[in-house]
This record gives sequence, C-alpha cells and structure tokens, in this order.
Amino acid sequence: MSKGTSEDLSIAIEIPDLNNLEVFDIEEEAHEGSEFDSAAVETPAVGGDDFMHTDDFRRLFVGFVIVDTLVAMRWLDKKWHKVVEKKLTELEDEPFGEIIVHGGNDISDDEADSDARRKGMKEVTKVVFLLNITKVGYAACYYASILVVVDIPEGITIIGSHSFEFCKSLKDIKFPKSLTKIVSYSFFECSSLEEVDLLHTNVLQLGDFAFRDCTSLREMKVPDSL
Repeated sequence: MSKGTSEDLSIAIEIPDLNNLEVFDIEEEAHEGSEFDSAAVETPAVGGDDFMHTDDFRRLFVGFVIVDTLVAMRWLDKKWHKVVEKKLTELEDEPFGEIIVHGGNDISDDEADSDARRKGMKEVTKVVFLLNITKVGYAACYYASILVVVDIPEGITIIGSHSFEFCKSLKDIKFPKSLTKIVSYSFFECSSLEEVDLLHTNVLQLGDFAFRDCTSLREMKVPDSL
C-alpha cells in the first residue's frame, strides 16, 4: 500500500461565518406559496336566496306582518265606528236589543227625547262598550227601561249626565277602578238599583242627583276621596 501524502489525506472543511448568516422568518416562509396565501377568503353574499333563510329576514318578515295587522285593525275600527254612529242615529230603521257605547255617542236633548229613540231604547237588554273609550256619553242609555245588568269596563273615567236615567229595571252595575267622575243625573230614577259599590274606584266627583229617586237603593259604598 502506497503511503499517501498529507495533501491527499487532508479534507477541506468550510466553516460558515456566523456573522454573515441570513436569518429567515420561519412563519413568513411557511406562508409563502401556501394555499392560504393564494386562495381568496370567501365572504357570504348578502341578499339572494341565502338571505331568505337568515334570522334577519325572519325578523323583517314578522315586523311587516305586525305592522300590516295593526293598520288593518285601525281601519276596521274606523269603519266600525261609522256603522255604530249610523245605527245610533237611525234606531227607527232597525229593531235591536243592544246599545253600543263609543267615544262619540253624546246626543242632543231633542234626539234623546224623540219618540223614535225612546221606542228603540225600550228594547235594549244589553250594553256593549267599544274598546279604547274613556267616557259613557250624555244620555247614552237614556230610557233603557228593561236593561238589568251593566258592566262598565276598565279605562272609562267618566259616566256622563243622564247616561242611565230612567233605566228602571237596572239592578246590578259594576264600576271600573279607572272611574273618576259620575256626572249629575247619571242614574236618576233607576228604581230597581239596590246597591252601589264605589270603594274600589278613584271617584273624585259625584254630581248632583246622580242617584236620586233610586227608591230600592239600600247600600251605597263610597271611597274616602269623596
């Protein structure tokens, strides 16, 4: 075996210069050329068929339904009031067994005492109060001589003058807590009325002769406010 020289046995080893090393950002290198960098992030489109299935659409739809319902109810309420007003002024054209009390039912003395109205009122056996009214108007149930029971609903604050005058068969009447005023002659000559309970009401004013000639009246309870 031949003997090699030192040049043959030497191995050149390059030692890198640490001062000249390039520092690579591992995160940037990982992202470069990746699928995330090249692919665009898809944003769901607003509107279209997908919007029809969202909660926002459902809320919007329910809102429209509620608004349309309220508008329709308001329209029907106005139409109903017109029908009621016509009915109250044309009693001679149709027999009926009820009187409808609404916000605009004040009538004149001449109309209240007319033969046609008295004839119609003698057939009244039931009082119907429309919603959202605060007053039983002047002479509303004047001469309803066979009316027995009246239940005045919450929300009504005033019982007008002569409203139940000459209701000679009236035995039971319920007053609402909201009531604050009973005007004069409201129940004049309700000769069958046996008891009046106003303790639970907020009545502050009781008109003159409101219960005059109620010959069967045995007990009347009034609040401390009177």
